[in-house]
Amino acid sequence: MIDPEVHVIRDQLHRKGIELLGGAARFVDEHTLSVTATDGVERIVRGDHIVIATGTTPTRPAGIDFDGATILDSDGILDLKHIPRSFVIVGAGVIGVEYASMFAALGTKVTIVERQSRLLEFCDSEIVEALQYQLRELGVVFRFGESVATVDRVADGTITSLESGKRIAADGVLYSAGRRGATDGLGLETIGIEPDARSRIAVGPDYRTHLHHVFAVGDVTGFPSLAATSAEQGRRASCHACVRHGGDRSRPHRAGSDRQRWHRRLPRRRRLQLPDAG
Repeated sequence: MIDPEVHVIRDQLHRKGIELLGGAARFVDEHTLSVTATDGVERIVRGDHIVIATGTTPTRPAGIDFDGATILDSDGILDLKHIPRSFVIVGAGVIGVEYASMFAALGTKVTIVERQSRLLEFCDSEIVEALQYQLRELGVVFRFGESVATVDRVADGTITSLESGKRIAADGVLYSAGRRGATDGLGLETIGIEPDARSRIAVGPDYRTHLHHVFAVGDVTGFPSLAATSAEQGRRASCHACVRHGGDRSRPHRAGSDRQRWHRRLPRRRRLQLPDAG
């Protein structure tokens, strides 16, 4: 499923003349990056504008022995080879609830452990109540107001011990307790950019960092961390980077003819004829 999507994106980049460099990048100075490929070959690239879109990595609490088979994070779950009979999911955020609903629908006995008093705290309470009802209908068990003390591997799976003293046996454990910006190794300190405690980069309304020519978009900037939103942020940052020289930098424009429309047209109005009440 993923490989065809990757192929489509690579083909689009190639057709548009965009060079793709594989490797780990780090800042050398404000306009220069060093890119080290997997074979160790280093290449220096420079740019008038730079966009950071490195995404995030799962948060891994200290003391938890992630093995990629029975104790997983939200990236490792993608390599799961079988459907577990039972699963403990730590964290009732978006990712945790998504996987809980999927596994429960497949017949897995799911237990969600969440230290808060409810799931999805940013959502409307009525919507959360309806969702929670549907998940309970699928057999999902909620342990609100609970925190994990330890997770131990045993012969037939795992034992999750809660700070309250409760113990939950399951085939596996998924930690979905947040994500952090993938900024380690970028050398941001070289250019004076300081991520926050969760390695996220602060940006302004035009997605610029404190450096006028360095932008950051997508999950690495924090909420809402949605694919469609990240794509739109990338488009807007590109527009702000490609303003006319000497023009109004507050108004991004699209490269090409001035006759091209940059704004999106609103849908045309439609008339709806309702049937008579009688």
